[in-house]
Parts: sequence; C-alpha cells; structure tokens
Amino acid sequence: MKKRILAVMLCGVLAAAALTGCGNAGEDGPTATLGQTQETTPEQSGSDEGGESSAAGGTESTPEETGGEETQEVEITMKEVSPMDMVKEMKIGWNLGNTLDSTSTSIGAVVEMAWGNPKTTQEMIDAVVDQGFNVIRIPVSWGGQMGSAPAYNVLPAWMDRVQEVVDYAYSRGVYVIVNIHHEDWHFPSEENKDAAAEHLAALWTAIATRFRDYDEHLIFEGMNEPRKIGTSVEWNGGDKEGRDVVNYLDQVFVDAVRATGGNNTIRNLMVPGYAASSSDTALKAIVLPEDDHLIVSVHAYTPYDFALNTAGRSTWDNDTRDIDHLMEILDELFLSKGVPVIIGEFGAMNKDNEQERVQWAEYYVGKAREYGIPCIWWDNGAFDGDGENFGLLNRRELTFPYPDLLKALIESAGV
Repeated sequence: MKKRILAVMLCGVLAAAALTGCGNAGEDGPTATLGQTQETTPEQSGSDEGGESSAAGGTESTPEETGGEETQEVEITMKEVSPMDMVKEMKIGWNLGNTLDSTSTSIGAVVEMAWGNPKTTQEMIDAVVDQGFNVIRIPVSWGGQMGSAPAYNVLPAWMDRVQEVVDYAYSRGVYVIVNIHHEDWHFPSEENKDAAAEHLAALWTAIATRFRDYDEHLIFEGMNEPRKIGTSVEWNGGDKEGRDVVNYLDQVFVDAVRATGGNNTIRNLMVPGYAASSSDTALKAIVLPEDDHLIVSVHAYTPYDFALNTAGRSTWDNDTRDIDHLMEILDELFLSKGVPVIIGEFGAMNKDNEQERVQWAEYYVGKAREYGIPCIWWDNGAFDGDGENFGLLNRRELTFPYPDLLKALIESAGV
C-alpha cells in the first residue's frame, strides 16, 4: 500500500466534504421511492410483508457531524484497548439483521421496515442484552441514503436514525459494531478500484466523524461481504484481482477512519477478506492494513448443508469437521500471530429441528470459545416460509421462540 497516494486521495475527499458539507444531500440526494422491493441475498432472507411509514427521529446534522472539514485537533477521550484484550471481553453477539441494512431509497421508517421487520426499539435491544448477549452488530446500508460524487453526502435523517439505534445498544454498555452492508458500488475490480476507494473514504469519513466521541465499545467494520456480485467467483473465494482489491479497500477504510482523529485514532476496527469468506483461499489471501488495532471479520454458516442450505439436511449428525477446520485455520493464520477474529455472522436456519440446532450450537460456540473467537448470530427476523429462517427474537412480541437454542448459545459462550 502506498501511503502517499492514499493520503492525497483522502485529502481530496475531505476537501470535497468541506466545500459541500456531508450532512445534506442537497439536489444530488436520492429520490424517495416508497414501497421498493427488497432483494434477498444468499446470506439473508426477509419477509415480503410491508411496513408502515414514519419519519426517522433525530436532529439535523451539521457538516462537521457527518464528515465535514476539521478545523482543530480533536482530543482522545477513551482508553486504548488492544484488539486482542477487547475480543476476550466479548462473549456472544446478535445481529440486527434485515433492518437498517435495507437498500430501499425510501425515507424514514419505510427503509428500516422494508424487509418486513418492525421498527427497532430500545425494548428489542434490551430483550437481547438481558439474555446475556454483550455484542450487538448493526448492519447498515448507506448507498440509498447518499448523494452523488464527489461528496457522497449522507442524508441527515438516516445518520440520525442509525445513531439512535446505536445508542439503544451503546447505552447498555455492550459492544456495538456498525458496518456498511449490501453495497455494490465497492465491486472489487481494478477498473472500479479508484472510484470505490473515493466512495468508501467519503462514507467512512462521515460515519467516523459522527461517532468519533464514542468510547472503545463502538467498533467500525469496513465492509460486510465485499465480492464480485453476480459473477462466477462471487461465493467461491474470489479471484486474485478481487482478493487484492479488497485488501486495498481495507487499507482505505482504516486510513479514512484514522484521519478523523480523536478516539478514532485508536479505535479497534474490523476488516474482512474477500466476501468475509471462511474458505481457505480467501482467508490465506488476507493482507491486513498497516495498523495496530485490527480484528479480522469472518462469516461462517457451517457446515453449509445443515446451517445455510435451504435444500440441505435438517440433522446435525455430529458433523464437526468443517467447524474444527475453520477454528484451526483461523488460529494458524491470525490468532497465533496475535490478531483476533470475530465471526460476525453465523447461524443454522430453522428446519423444524430445534434440538438438532441445539447440539450444533453447543459444539460450534463451544469450539469457538476454546479459541477465543466470539460469534454473532445472524437474526433476520424470519421464522416461517421456505427462505433462510434465522429468527431468534420475535421482535413484535419480544419473545424467543426457541428457548433451548437460546440457552445453548448463551451457556456455550460462557455467559
């Protein structure tokens, strides 16, 4: 990575932000289109049930709050915690899936409820935290709530709503992960690399500036599953070009966050390999950015035939091989070298097989705990139908329909 080139690029982004202000999309902002259909990705499944419209809360943002020009040095107000020590404090986590990660360009709560889940409340987060989860990952899609190049201004109402949901968890003293999710503009090719880097730097400048004063409990995750969407190499570990560009964009993300100063100079950050894949090919190709506060992000719905394949088997069959191999290679590549790992998404979908999932969860989470790897359950709010039913919390009733599975997750994590 050539630091000088990145510095010039980031200066250009920050200069553009200063001229236009990152807090207002202006005439270049996205057009509101109500009722846009959500596409289901291989990692998720959502309901097609619509949600009611309401305005997002929060106050209007200033350019400085969402990534504008800095005119003074910002003080560090949090303690410095090594990523390894931080990860040791994490037990088990929960994803607020199929919610703020909507790619709809609608305005207000219509975006948040586009998957069919209800609007997030403090009570929902409390229900999860009260069970013992001490990590809340909040996937967020930003592309539909941003203006055009070069400023890529984030709509103030969207930034405010994201912050409001972050505060639901942050106020409970748990670890909170914010990412960028379902973005296709960072397609990892050489042809698109420079445009993706400019966009990524502008967005993370805005996010990092808004959340700069939060303490070490807030973690930024640079990208979700960066991959060549719609190609033959999308899910198989990628090709060399794609893997190399993802490594490059990871460095762009880190540099953009660090440039915002203050607590962000020492904040722990999560970076993925290609598609956040757990394949050997993708994991071995990860080249970490030059930084001392990094955590590797991996997604692993394994064994695939049981955990993620809708047409696969419903029995666990004590199939431990893939889980064992995953932990071993993560240890070899990262943990043994002092680099912590978080499995940012995992789960086994409902196939009317709770007791099988209980046995699987006990082994998966227990094995990960042996290696010091916290796991974050992917909860998309889906319980019924023929899709990817990873629902754990019934968000409307604030209940957990699979109590034995919940107990297995919590106890196996050592909570």
